[in-house]
Amino acid sequence: MGFFIDYAYDFINKKNEELCGDNIEVIETEENIIIILSDGLGSGVKANILATMTTKIAGTMLKGGATVYETVETIASTLPVCNVRKLAYSTFAILKISKNGKVHIVEYDNPPVFFIRNGGLVKLNKKEQIIHGKKILESKAQLIKGDSLILVSDGVIHAGVGEVLTLGWKWENVAKYLIKQSKIEECAKVISRRVVDTSNFFFNQRPGDDISVAVVKARETEVLQVFSGPPKNKKDDPILVQKILQSKGKKIVCGGTAANIVSRETGKDIKVDIQTGTNEVPPVAKMEGLDLVTEGVLTLTKVLKNIDEYLVNTHLKESSQPFKSKDGATRLTKMFIKDCTHINFYVGQAINPAHQNPDLPNLGIKTQVIKSIAERLENMGKQVTIEYY
Repeated sequence: MGFFIDYAYDFINKKNEELCGDNIEVIETEENIIIILSDGLGSGVKANILATMTTKIAGTMLKGGATVYETVETIASTLPVCNVRKLAYSTFAILKISKNGKVHIVEYDNPPVFFIRNGGLVKLNKKEQIIHGKKILESKAQLIKGDSLILVSDGVIHAGVGEVLTLGWKWENVAKYLIKQSKIEECAKVISRRVVDTSNFFFNQRPGDDISVAVVKARETEVLQVFSGPPKNKKDDPILVQKILQSKGKKIVCGGTAANIVSRETGKDIKVDIQTGTNEVPPVAKMEGLDLVTEGVLTLTKVLKNIDEYLVNTHLKESSQPFKSKDGATRLTKMFIKDCTHINFYVGQAINPAHQNPDLPNLGIKTQVIKSIAERLENMGKQVTIEYY
């Protein structure tokens, strides 16, 4: 296929609601990535239940091998039309993406999917079907590197109604925004964050509807090799260093001891850049053959905090441009979120007394932090492995 399917999604609840009336479900199988976005009628608990039922039914059936027709028929017959408003209790859009890049798109009363290629919109050849009395639009496409597919709920299209924009953001204007973002950003997560943050901004931080977006980006495979901590057995030092240096992708070392091992095995000097230190994070260093050298546990702990703040931040300014600082934690956070699709951690397990938590006597703090970072990155759609030495 020659590219990686990068996907991400974000949502914001309608103001004063504890639950989001939209729901997004992502299922990965050996053959496909299935993404379902559903918008429940209204907002709050009832809408959340309806949207969740829709995504769960669709996800379970498609994962089990049901056809799109069977899946839509089941959803349509399970969720009736509102007798008062004559509207479906739940609308939805489905992306079924095979590992070779073939895409099957199904839409029911949701805003039309955005398909972007080479700086412009691709017009999909949509086939209309009536299933259980409901008009379903079905289309197929073949992704190539650089393509973007974006699903949004009504909250994005109508963002700003009653606040900043009289008639809302509107589909055509959202399309222009997405075309621009797809040109400058490779990362699906950054695009999805910017869409919800911009929608929220138009609502003056008081969303008049639930806001949700799912982004798919066909991007170049980018790998990070991350070495942290000395191996238990010193005989593994040269093996591990050569493995990392000979692997493709960017090379990162976290921790002074790990950096000294690489320096010793390669004969390359470590040069500390004092100006990159902060009150929270020690300065980074430079070494020939490596893309980034940082301190260990303090930097990684800050990276974990940065990732968590980025994922929950709904203020446009902070969440859209969080990577400007030159300190090691910010630079590493940026590399994890924006600049990679795959991360391979190589974690040495030699005991460092300074990294032990008395409440976790068998697990070093750094090991736990790396596991937590890996979990966040996997939830963002990254492919993560951890090897222990």
